[in-house]
Amino acid sequence: MKQKTYLLFFLLSIVNTIFSQKEEKRYMIRTIAFYNLENLFDTINDVTKNDEASPMMELKANKSKVYWDKIDKLGSTIAQIGADKTKTSPAIIGVSEVENLNVLEDLVKSKHLVSKNYEIIHYDSPDKRGIDVGLLYQKRYFKPLYHEAFNPRIYRNSFPVYTRDQLLVSGYLDDELIHVIVNHWPSRSGGEAKSRPLREKAAYQNIKIIEQIRAKEENPKIIIMGDFNDDPINSSFKKILKTKRKKENVGLKDLYNPYEELHRRGFNTLVYRDNLNLFDMILISFPLLDKGEKDFSTYKMFKAMIFNKRFLSGKKGKYKGYPFRSFSNGGYTGGYSDHYPVYMYLIKEKH
Repeated sequence: MKQKTYLLFFLLSIVNTIFSQKEEKRYMIRTIAFYNLENLFDTINDVTKNDEASPMMELKANKSKVYWDKIDKLGSTIAQIGADKTKTSPAIIGVSEVENLNVLEDLVKSKHLVSKNYEIIHYDSPDKRGIDVGLLYQKRYFKPLYHEAFNPRIYRNSFPVYTRDQLLVSGYLDDELIHVIVNHWPSRSGGEAKSRPLREKAAYQNIKIIEQIRAKEENPKIIIMGDFNDDPINSSFKKILKTKRKKENVGLKDLYNPYEELHRRGFNTLVYRDNLNLFDMILISFPLLDKGEKDFSTYKMFKAMIFNKRFLSGKKGKYKGYPFRSFSNGGYTGGYSDHYPVYMYLIKEKH
């Protein structure tokens, strides 16, 4: 009788082990992020640009000390984005408000990021302030195949508006082909209504890039990120890009904007004159969307978030609770950026 009982327990333990192994799925998880670095300028006057107007160049003293402190703070922040789940910094991170390639090289060589072996993709854009966008990637996770900078060629009253390029980078995230578009759309200088057509034209340029991608690939995995200087509900998104807030409404050719729901719930990535805005976002095309079927055989978006840790917010004064900016009233505040970073996790099952 005892032998039969032991045999029964042994067989049950084997069955439980088999079922637990089947139920326990292992996943690969990668962080995709975007961060407006708030006037990351070096301390050298570039005679070909209007960098004299940058907050860094307007400082009266200690420019070098300020520069390296800002590099250290930005590097520390980037190193933490998504690390609680992935145990590393973002596999891919788009950036804006950088002056040149040199400042990005200094950033990825900072003590917080140097071990990640980030590579850089950057083009000098025609922006009149001399600021650009760029892409940083950990080369152990992402292998670029192609990149190109597109200028939206925006005109106002027949005069060109010198704004930032839109950067397209296509490559393999592990073994999956993805396409990343990094944006920094025209500002709201002069008022939202007056400047709205400029951002709508920038949105049209994104559509052209998407069409170029889809001409070569039927169902591409596209990630659109940036500081758009528009909220998710503005016409550039809802009328031009036709983004969707609800997963169930996303069709094969549509773009899903997870930040529209965050905006509806009152979240923000910056504050300007006491107005809360969510200008920083990451959008995805249909093949990256999990619509509830829980099929993670290929990379799908698991969750989209704002990296708004307490240390990134002001602790006192008129900017208390706002993103802890680096510059204010012609001086250095010791902060990080006037924008919070945004990020999302992409996950898939390990085979």
